[in-house]
Amino acid sequence: MKVTDPIADMLTRIRNANSAGKPEVSLPSSKVLAEVARVICEEGYIESFEIEDSKPQKTLHITLKYGEKHARVIRGIRRISKCGLRIYSSADKLPRVLGGLGTAVISTSKGMMCDRDARKLGVGGEVIAYIW
Repeated sequence: MKVTDPIADMLTRIRNANSAGKPEVSLPSSKVLAEVARVICEEGYIESFEIEDSKPQKTLHITLKYGEKHARVIRGIRRISKCGLRIYSSADKLPRVLGGLGTAVISTSKGMMCDRDARKLGVGGEVIAYIW
């Protein structure tokens, strides 16, 4: 099945699995999806991710993270820049998710990174998603 927006599909699969309390999510992999997963993992919202080299396409396995008594770490996840409307932000106007409690995933000229790293480097870019 061909997906029009793979990033939105990835975020929806994570959101649904998180709501259902599933330990792992599997989806078709790409370089962009692996980078988004890397940023989310570095920020501590998921336990880990790995890319399985299978045929006909690589598969991305994401292990979700839960707290004590199976409390969800990811409270919300939302796609911001869509196929029909791209949202860009300059370095000085990068968004703060929940006043800094959440994270914005930004695609910059220096690679995919969180909003805090982009502010430190002084680069702007496309706002991919919010996660809190």
